[in-house]
Amino acid sequence: MITTENKKKIIGAINANRANYPSDAKHAASLGITTSVYSAIKNGQTEKVLSDANWISIARRLNVSLRGEIEWKAANTSTFKYINAQLELCQSAGLSGILCDIPNIGKTFTARHYVAHHANAIYIDCSQVKTKLKMVKKIAGEFGVGTHGRYADMYEDLVYYLRSIENPLIVLDEAGDLQYEAFLELKALWNATERCCAWYMMGADGLKEKINRSIDCKKVGYTEMLSRYGDRYSRVTPDDGREREKFLNEQARVIAKLNAPEGTDIALVVRKSGGGLRRVYTEIEKLKHG
Repeated sequence: MITTENKKKIIGAINANRANYPSDAKHAASLGITTSVYSAIKNGQTEKVLSDANWISIARRLNVSLRGEIEWKAANTSTFKYINAQLELCQSAGLSGILCDIPNIGKTFTARHYVAHHANAIYIDCSQVKTKLKMVKKIAGEFGVGTHGRYADMYEDLVYYLRSIENPLIVLDEAGDLQYEAFLELKALWNATERCCAWYMMGADGLKEKINRSIDCKKVGYTEMLSRYGDRYSRVTPDDGREREKFLNEQARVIAKLNAPEGTDIALVVRKSGGGLRRVYTEIEKLKHG
C-alpha cells in the first residue's frame, strides 16, 4: 500500500520533472497516464486516481525513494564534472560519444542527475531493454511518443518527434548489454536523426571489448557505429594503478564529506570504501540509521 506521504513525494517529483517536457500531454504520456489523471494529480489529488502499481511505476521512473533512503546530494567529483561537460557538449551540438570506464565511479548517478535537470534529455538503462523492440519502445515512451500499434509506425513517429524538438539527447547506460539487432537499430536511428539528436553511450570496459571484438570479426554495423560516436572511447579514471587509487579515494572523500552526518570520520569512511562509491553509500547509510 502506497502511503499518502509517498504519493505526495511522487507528485513533487512529477512537478519538478514537468519542466523537461513541452506540454502536459507529452509529460503524461511519458509517465504512462492519461491527461485527465495527470491533471487530477497535478492538482494534488492522491486518492482513487491511480493504482499502487502505477504510483510505483512513476516513482521508479523519476527515481523517488519509497523506503526512506538517504537523499543523495550531487557532489562535484571529477566524474560528475567530466560527464556533465560531455553531455552538455553533445546535447548543445547534436554530437555523439562513448564513455567506457570502470564500474562504481558515479557514471549512472551523474547521467540520471543530468537528465533530471535538462529538457529533451532521457536516460535508458539498456540492461532492462536488451532487445530492439523493448529499447525503441522505451526511448519513445520516455519522450511521450505513443508506443501502441505497429512497430514501424512507432519508429517513424519517434524519428519525426526527435527531428522536430530542440536538442534531444539520449543517454544509453549499460550499452554492452544490448543484443546485436538493437545495436543495428541504434545505427538506423542515428542515421535517421543525424545532426538533430545527440547520443551518449556508457558502459564498463566490457562495452569497449565488445565493440572492438565485433569490429575485428568484421561484424556488420560496428565500425560504422563507432565512427558515428566519434571513433574514440572516453575515460575519466587514470590508467596508472596508483593514480587511479588516489582518484577514487578523492571522489569517495568529496562525496562522503557532502553526504555523511556531521562529525563523521571521513577518512575512516574512505578507507572502508576502498574508493568504491556503493560502499561509501552503505557506510553512510549505516551511520545515518545506526
